[in-house]
Amino acid sequence: MNRTESFLDGSHMVIEVGGAAPDVFSLVERKGLGHPDTLADHLAERLSRVYSQYTRQHFGAVLHHNFDKLALLGGSCEVRYGGGAMRDPVRVLVNGRAAFRCGDADVPVRSLVEEAVRGFFAERLPELDGRLRIDLNVTQNPSPGAVVTDGRDGDRTRWFAPRSIEDLRERRTVLANDTSLGTGWAPLNPLESFTTALVNHLSGDSEFTRAHPWCGTDVKLMGYADEDRADIVLAVPQKSAHVPSRAAYLANRETVLAECQLFADRLLPGLRTSFRLNARDIPEKDELYLTLTGSSIESGDEGVVGRGNRVNGLITPLRPMNLEGANGKNPVYHVGKLYNLAANRIAERLADETGSYAEVHLVSATGQRLDRPWRILVRLADTTVSLDKVQAIVMETLDDFPGLTDELVSAGVRLA
Repeated sequence: MNRTESFLDGSHMVIEVGGAAPDVFSLVERKGLGHPDTLADHLAERLSRVYSQYTRQHFGAVLHHNFDKLALLGGSCEVRYGGGAMRDPVRVLVNGRAAFRCGDADVPVRSLVEEAVRGFFAERLPELDGRLRIDLNVTQNPSPGAVVTDGRDGDRTRWFAPRSIEDLRERRTVLANDTSLGTGWAPLNPLESFTTALVNHLSGDSEFTRAHPWCGTDVKLMGYADEDRADIVLAVPQKSAHVPSRAAYLANRETVLAECQLFADRLLPGLRTSFRLNARDIPEKDELYLTLTGSSIESGDEGVVGRGNRVNGLITPLRPMNLEGANGKNPVYHVGKLYNLAANRIAERLADETGSYAEVHLVSATGQRLDRPWRILVRLADTTVSLDKVQAIVMETLDDFPGLTDELVSAGVRLA
């Protein structure tokens, strides 16, 4: 194993080569688009993007905000073969902070949030039919350290109440908002690629879901693989309006299993693959994964930002991970969002460059320049790579944080 250390303009970088090869065992999980945790993640990110776009358009800058503590509380539902009805609405707890004014101009936070929430659920779970209760728990309170002396306000007292965009410190120098870290690795192994592809296929807009409208989106997959086999536990709900009987449900379940096997034959060649689908089903008692909306959020389940997929869309306990909830964070300076996304992109570039496994960790110190992490750790399986090339790839990505912010605000990047 070879190791080198360098100091680059405020950052300390360690590059380790030959010591980061992945194991032969794989363990991976993915929560689909209708899983309550995924819904919470994606809704929080939509709120951040909507708020960012509005404040950029009206004031010329992204005002301070964070919606990354958003939570969903499940409603209650009556389900029967061929139909059903919502009894109690899903509660959307929009928790966080945001600037409600810039100078003399108001930011319509409540209307922005409510319109975005209702639009999001109309797209993701139209069967809810607007049965939502939106609780806006958003403050303008400054962070610790906003000391007032001699009658003068410090910068932080204006953090969420700027007199103009010139009060935004990041317009001068973008500093890390927290001491935290981002983690990334690449490439995906076959089981990880399979998991991503299959869950997206079953829970997203695909040829399969368009042809089978009974297929719900609260899909969850847990997979294990070693050198010669892969074992998959999968949950796929069915929408009751399209399931007239127990026999129809059981036939649909066989259709899902057949589709899974087709994916396995294509993406996991050479592995003996077994599937367990909807393992809690007890057909003779009509205890089935039958839902009105296609998601368990309809009936008491909860969703919270940061409890689901990591930024690369997977939960991988045998790979490096961190616990940051990236969705809903400010796209200009929040380390938990930008460093995780940057670390994944650096790892992908290094894996392409070396043709082998790469792992990247970016660690911030609060108040230090965002684009110069306190510690950078790069671990590479390849022992022949040019260290100058590695450093160049890392620094190119870090220097492009403004471009990454633009991408998050304008185009939207799926995180989780």
